[in-house]
Amino acid sequence: MSYDKELIAGKLRRWEKYLERFWLPEWKELPDLGLYMDQVVKLLQDYLDYMPPEMKDGQTITAAAINNYVRIKVMPEPQKKRYYRVHIAYLIIICTLKQSLSIAFIQKFIPLGLSEDEVRAVYEKYALQHRKSAEYFVNQVRLAAADLLDHRLTTEMAVRETDELIAMSAVISGFSGLLAEKLLMLEGKTLENGGSIETERSGKY
Repeated sequence: MSYDKELIAGKLRRWEKYLERFWLPEWKELPDLGLYMDQVVKLLQDYLDYMPPEMKDGQTITAAAINNYVRIKVMPEPQKKRYYRVHIAYLIIICTLKQSLSIAFIQKFIPLGLSEDEVRAVYEKYALQHRKSAEYFVNQVRLAAADLLDHRLTTEMAVRETDELIAMSAVISGFSGLLAEKLLMLEGKTLENGGSIETERSGKY
């Protein structure tokens, strides 16, 4: 694979600066006026503009995808075809988590049947964690891409080629998704009712 180092470095720096400024909207900023589907899609695309266009316009943020989330009961039904603050909060969480978790695990993270106050608590906590995770991610990319960005400080984590950064990012994403799903599966479990701690010798974790 062939990549232009100057182009890659420029893209990394631009995305880094963007993520440093990016925040999910606060709860009070989410509209509660009753939006129609086309307004919801446009709003989500604006809120989540850190996603590449092919992801926003693909299967993640479309009317068909939102209708499907309602149909399979991942989020509450609209009220007379209108979407309110609670719906928008669900959709922001769904669309951002769908990059790494299956729908079944997203349902565990934010189940149906929550009161508005409960949804608000989940959303506000999630938005804060989203911000902290973005900051952590930016710092890790700085370390991993130090050679590509011509930083003086390099570590053993630093890669020399773009394809190495791609592989590292993909592997870390896979491990992170697996960890999140493993932890979600432990909800309500203890060592007495089905949870277990495998030993290293068993080869299972």
